[in-house]
Amino acid sequence: MLCRFTLIPDGTVLIYQGRSGDTYEDALLSFEINPDTALIFSDGRSLPQDKKIEEEEVSIFLTASRG
Repeated sequence: MLCRFTLIPDGTVLIYQGRSGDTYEDALLSFEINPDTALIFSDGRSLPQDKKIEEEEVSIFLTASRG
């Protein structure tokens, strides 16, 4: 399963290739992004971090700088 993550505000694109049943939190942690500093959106709606990844593309709004 593939999901394209676009980081806002810098526009960086990350491709997550995970297993069936992986959550957005799993993906964020794999990219070394603290889930407490990220908001996930798809088609204008907010998604919970514990949701299984089903979307092909999401936007990740970072509320703190990445280290």
